[in-house]
Amino acid sequence: MFAKIYNTEISPDYNNADGLNRYPQDLLAEYVQSMEEGLDVERYKGLFESVAALEPGEIKTKMSDLLYELVINAKLQAGYLYDEPRSLGEIKALRSAHDFAATQPDTETLRKKIHGAWLGRAIGCLLGKPVEGIRSDELIPLLQETGNYPLHRYLLSSDMTPEVCSHYKFLLRGKAFADTVDGMPVDDDTNYVVLAQKIISEYGRDFESDDVACAWMRYQSVYSYFTAERIAFVNFMNCLQPPASAMYKNVCREWIGAQIRGDYFGYINPGNPEEAARMAYTDARISHVKNGVYGEMFVSAMIACAAVTDNMEDIIFGGLAQIPYTSRLHEAVLQVVEAYKTGKTYEECFALIHEKYDEHTDHGWCHTISNAMIVTAALLYGEGDFGKSICAAVGMAFDTDCNGATVGSILGMRNGIDGISEEWAQPVNGKIHTSIFGVGTVNIEEAVEMTMQHLC
Repeated sequence: MFAKIYNTEISPDYNNADGLNRYPQDLLAEYVQSMEEGLDVERYKGLFESVAALEPGEIKTKMSDLLYELVINAKLQAGYLYDEPRSLGEIKALRSAHDFAATQPDTETLRKKIHGAWLGRAIGCLLGKPVEGIRSDELIPLLQETGNYPLHRYLLSSDMTPEVCSHYKFLLRGKAFADTVDGMPVDDDTNYVVLAQKIISEYGRDFESDDVACAWMRYQSVYSYFTAERIAFVNFMNCLQPPASAMYKNVCREWIGAQIRGDYFGYINPGNPEEAARMAYTDARISHVKNGVYGEMFVSAMIACAAVTDNMEDIIFGGLAQIPYTSRLHEAVLQVVEAYKTGKTYEECFALIHEKYDEHTDHGWCHTISNAMIVTAALLYGEGDFGKSICAAVGMAFDTDCNGATVGSILGMRNGIDGISEEWAQPVNGKIHTSIFGVGTVNIEEAVEMTMQHLC
């Protein structure tokens, strides 16, 4: 019972939580995720289902609190196949080495690579942004109907005639299409790389997790964050510091949010994937655990490798070498590599990923592993071509803008600014709009020069 003030009962509006009290609404996702983590909770399945079916309110919230207590105290199932530690020391102990021939670029070549990475991230994000949230059973027919299948160019507002839009449940009108924007529109995927640069500027290369949490609260509204990040932000406000902020009632703890945050740590550590992964770990642990953390380490390390090698397998395995070989993420990425090396087509690999993860559930659609598999597939089947690679990432559906941005960042670093054609670059127009307080619009060339100052 909540207190009464002046004879008026004060109580929360459980129907208007707006993602700030997500746990009671995502109990089924919590159950699935707990099972995937190997927690011994299977006997509580019926209880999770019963509480999830309750109407929002005080009783459901109290019951969900009890379920959280069960999860946080659950032991691992006997015979669980994976070893997924949380501390950096334990993660390092489970790495698999991968050595490759690296070529350190000269300063001007490196500047072009970093410029390519910044621009490539914005382009890939813009390509996927208008269809973020669409599922493949509508994306593929849409691309076919608009003469863009397989995906090979930006989606345009001129494609989205009233007749075309009437054929799909997904809302297509009013999105940020390449022929309607002047610069990369505000998006969390690009906000994070700008915010990471600001964190390095203020706290240095030895920043701590608490520094990241402070920067998040100072520089953006809670509504600039989503899923695990929004949950972590609320936890910060309730005085829960990292790593507790990543664990408390966080049903999104292994989702994609951290995987889209680590690019800058790769940019400033060319040829040093271990240091890139260390920084990524420091960042990721404020909002994620296990594979959620490994995803950011994997991507950051791949970008660091892409600065010093063109070999795509070396880039991928260089990233994998920074995460536990005993993890689900490591296993899943190897499944994609194996599919590619044994001659599976892009379409067959697409089907493999969709069979493993259900894009029609929030958990499957937004998980780190499903999207990391898509990133890996796009890198391989894109065969080193920038446009082909970002199109391969977006064309598989799932989290289109996130995966397009990540692949664009990696290929941009690998190929440099000269490897990005004007048809891709023109809509971005050399600038990124952000929602970061006091920053606003970022000039990409200026961001590149600042990045050069942050190199080790």
